[in-house]
Amino acid sequence: MPNIPRFHLAMPVDDLAAARRFYGETLGLEQGRSSDTWVDWNLHGHQFVTHLAPKIERASNPVDGHDVPVPHFGLVLTVDEFQALAAKLTDAGTKFVIEPYVRFKGEPGEQWTMFFLDPAGNALEFKAFADDAQVFAV
Repeated sequence: MPNIPRFHLAMPVDDLAAARRFYGETLGLEQGRSSDTWVDWNLHGHQFVTHLAPKIERASNPVDGHDVPVPHFGLVLTVDEFQALAAKLTDAGTKFVIEPYVRFKGEPGEQWTMFFLDPAGNALEFKAFADDAQVFAV
């Protein structure tokens, strides 16, 4: 991992066993410390924590002809990593909120993207830029 600050993100889940299966088995994240009410995960070098909590309301915003769930979180991957994860999720029977596709095709910031929900309904977006130098394109 490049020498950049790692983020820490804590998200609510209503079933820790389901979170362990989804994040640990489906996504293949390494589990760290845990208790009866939370679990730490290694999300590509970032500290991601699932906390036992009630569900929260969700909203969406239109982006490139799709209703993007808000809030959401995820990672920017390489195109190869993105394709491998998309295949893994498809093989696992994941129901996508937005199926993997190329967003902003032929424009600055062209990217592969996909959205899906964890068992608690938290929205995740994983993406990969055609040109990684355009992550912050205007």
